[in-house]
Amino acid sequence: MTYILLAVAFSVTVSVLLKLARRANVDIVQAVATNYVVAAALAALLLGATPRAAIDARATWAPLVLLGVLLPAIFLVLARSVRSAGIVRTDVAQRLSLFVSLFAAFAFLGDTLTGTKLVGILLALVAVACVLWRKDRGTAAQGGLLAPLAVFAGFGAIDISFKLVAQAGAPFASALLASFLIAMVLCWIAVIVRAAMGTAPVAMRSIGFGALLGVANFANILFYVRGHQALPDSPSLVFAAMNVGVVVLGALVGALGFREKLSWLNWLGLAIAIAAIGVMTTA
Repeated sequence: MTYILLAVAFSVTVSVLLKLARRANVDIVQAVATNYVVAAALAALLLGATPRAAIDARATWAPLVLLGVLLPAIFLVLARSVRSAGIVRTDVAQRLSLFVSLFAAFAFLGDTLTGTKLVGILLALVAVACVLWRKDRGTAAQGGLLAPLAVFAGFGAIDISFKLVAQAGAPFASALLASFLIAMVLCWIAVIVRAAMGTAPVAMRSIGFGALLGVANFANILFYVRGHQALPDSPSLVFAAMNVGVVVLGALVGALGFREKLSWLNWLGLAIAIAAIGVMTTA
């Protein structure tokens, strides 16, 4: 379980770094671009990944390109969400996004809808509604509601894309590195264009921050994979521990560390989110 605890810690660390980015005067586009340089290098060094297996399978091209676009885009949405909605709501939205891919699995990918899965999906939708509810409608209109909903949908789309890549026969490490490289190229094109136009000169502060973000981002993935490798016969335990752990730790960090205000309905939503993950684990 040590690997899972580390994965949980680094997952929440990513949210904390994105929360602090604005305070540190960091250009998030430059930070995300650097993050993928670091993540790609670590994937090659620590996982022994090469993109060839993913590229050779032509059926992976479309979902890989989609991943290359979605991965940096979701980082920008995450940054917006933790600023406007807070770490608690963002982490819950991210973790419950698995129900988007679950719905897609039986709607489009041939999976079978069972009563347990249906209960899990319904609980997840109720949890999202409760966690995202806020009294201050003005804040919600400015992105307090839309950003975490975009996180919910975006991570679901990323999960679906990885499932399509896996169905095409590409190993996870190969697909991961290929998607990192595509995201890296697209991000650096944006960085260079913005710098050439004089709107966002490249700053070492943003590059350094991006390196930290890349280490935390990759460590989250690495330890989650190691957790599954250490407990090959208990995938549901790894799944539940990871998702519940992020929801609980994210709530503690957001509420205690950043004094994010949560109503009783928000806390109820957290409890329902944990219940939804538990139901999904049994399914």
